Amino acid sequence: MAVTESAPVAAPAVHEGILRRQSLRESAARTYARSLPIVPVRARGLTIEGADGRRYLDCLSGAGTLALGHNHPVVLEAIKKVIDSGAPLHVLDLATPVKDAFTTELFATLPRQLAENARIQFCGPAGTDAVEAAFKLVRGATGRNGLFAFTGAYHGMTAGALAASGGAEDATVTRLPFPLDYRCPFGVGGERGAEIAARWTENLLDDPKSGTPLPAGMILEPVQGEGGVNPAPDAWVRRMREITESRSVPLIADEVQTGVGRTGAFWAVEHSGIVPDVMVLSKAIGGSLPLAVIVYRAELDTWRPGAHAGTFRGNQLAMAAGTATLAYVRENRLAERAATLGARMLARLRALAADHPTIGDVRGRGLMIGIELVDPEADAPGDGPESPPAPALAAAVQQECLRRGLIVEIGGRHSAVVRLLPPLTLTDEQATAVVDRLADALAAAERLPHRRITTGSVR
Repeated sequence: MAVTESAPVAAPAVHEGILRRQSLRESAARTYARSLPIVPVRARGLTIEGADGRRYLDCLSGAGTLALGHNHPVVLEAIKKVIDSGAPLHVLDLATPVKDAFTTELFATLPRQLAENARIQFCGPAGTDAVEAAFKLVRGATGRNGLFAFTGAYHGMTAGALAASGGAEDATVTRLPFPLDYRCPFGVGGERGAEIAARWTENLLDDPKSGTPLPAGMILEPVQGEGGVNPAPDAWVRRMREITESRSVPLIADEVQTGVGRTGAFWAVEHSGIVPDVMVLSKAIGGSLPLAVIVYRAELDTWRPGAHAGTFRGNQLAMAAGTATLAYVRENRLAERAATLGARMLARLRALAADHPTIGDVRGRGLMIGIELVDPEADAPGDGPESPPAPALAAAVQQECLRRGLIVEIGGRHSAVVRLLPPLTLTDEQATAVVDRLADALAAAERLPHRRITTGSVR
């Protein structure tokens, strides 16, 4: 459906001036600002208002950070309470009532078998530092050095985390095949593809001539986010748990983007019923503010004091906001709500695919949704039936969405997957508006002159 754009209410020069100064002063490494040239000045829930007066439905949600959307009242109240109390805002790793409340609430949400025998390490405030901490933890506990990670993974931008991600250029981590239904690396997909992937992993560990020693740990995402919104099959996750447990290899679950109800369970590992040895948590646990931790089995806690530290690991405001967010999601059963609403949105998007051959695949779990766009007029690569990815079309859809007041992200191996990460507080009406605007944007992008869409990354 067509969407009427709201009229600007601020001087265009203010909006343009800020963007111009940003482009002159900020690093060439900036990312979101390139494809989303907006200047947010106010936000509430799903809605952002820019300096130019336009309103947007935000389905990026701080890359999944904003479980409750922007400026939720319970989050603001928790932050104000700490500020008004006169409590110290910076305490390194000292114990405080705010930290105790956060830890207690977090442990109440964890898989029971982990929570009753767990330790927590507060890390630097970014998820990538928590990944580094997890690697350091399992290496110290096992006395081994190697790591197993998966194709398509994303674990952060610091050296160790980046080395375990799919885009690494130096192979210092052993890569394992991640099971995919669409573009299966073995050409079969489904349960058979997942079984082959599991057997590959098992054989690599057990073959004395594989050239791969027993690793310090294995890290996996229950749903690959940046890799293109690829949910790991539950049976395959259980196999990874069995394979690692039987060989005393710690299993690290990266729940930085999937945690706090995003996938329709409070923690995405709950879909498969496994209990990992280590959980890496960030983004939503801070209630919109920077916070990152690892939670792990007590038996792995062989660190010496100061083995992993950071000046800002005692972020009191983030802990207060995080406690309020965790409690609100738990008490209001927002994970179940995400499962229901996400299934409804996936069904509508899959129905949309029937009229749009440019939609190659629609996939996701809960309110973590991806639409892979393809060029149906080009020859399929290799022997597979899938059309080539269409990154130029995905970029055009993102821009057409923005014109219609909808913020979406692009990801996937070829930057051809349109990603939706709306807050868990999304209403039925808002969900309908999101899909309607996306459908309208796709139709508009398909009519653009670049109709012959080329493959390859445009980022």
